[in-house]
Amino acid sequence: MAVSSDQALDLDNLAARFDGPGVSAIALMGSHARGEAGPFSDIDLLRLVMGPDKPPGDGSHWIGERLVTVSTRIWQELETIFQEPEEACNYLLGLQTARILVDREGRFAAVQRRALAFRWDEAMQARANRCAAAALVGWIEEVHKGLEGLRRRDVGRLLHAAFGMSWGLSRVVMVQRGVLQASDNDIWRTLNEAVGPETRWARLRRAAFGLETDAAPPPPLEEQVRAGLALYGETVALMEDALPEPERGMILATVERIRLALGESRYAST
Repeated sequence: MAVSSDQALDLDNLAARFDGPGVSAIALMGSHARGEAGPFSDIDLLRLVMGPDKPPGDGSHWIGERLVTVSTRIWQELETIFQEPEEACNYLLGLQTARILVDREGRFAAVQRRALAFRWDEAMQARANRCAAAALVGWIEEVHKGLEGLRRRDVGRLLHAAFGMSWGLSRVVMVQRGVLQASDNDIWRTLNEAVGPETRWARLRRAAFGLETDAAPPPPLEEQVRAGLALYGETVALMEDALPEPERGMILATVERIRLALGESRYAST
């Protein structure tokens, strides 16, 4: 079994293995950088380069009984983390907690200081509202797949809808609320904390994911989709005042279609 302790990692040799011409910085990211790694946690390395040509080595590697994943980004790409809400939610905490292994010009240290000083301001919130609205419009197709899947009892359509109405809507709320994630593993916990674990939104999300509750076993696929459709409406209710036009009209029309389709079911709005 792989050893989980960071002290057992030869980080200098690991960084040297993926260093090379054009690489100006290498950082350890993820659970190993945060000191939270377990025996099955992969080692995440981020390389930064100045130009468009990226050195070989990106992807997954099996090194010393460990899974090592390497990704390379151009320095200019990091600017999106400070400008785009979804990028900020996904990567800002990673920059804050990164462990710098190579930093030839001190650029990564400067970016990390900037990440630590970041504040989610009104301009970012306005962009988050637009991003969330666009995502809700994008998930309308999955709403229709769910409705048609229920009508036909079509597993393929229901599976598409179940994904969109669980993971997809979770990420919509993450962006609109500006909930920063250390990793995808945290999205369940952090969103429950942000919205409230006992809210109707949280209860519907649990059902949409098919998770067991104290009251009942995990719901079957059709029930997950019904819960997910209701979750779409509840997600809209969380942010309705922030939805811009023209997306607002399409989204509200979709919510009304869901309301009519659910009728008197247990997931109907109260």
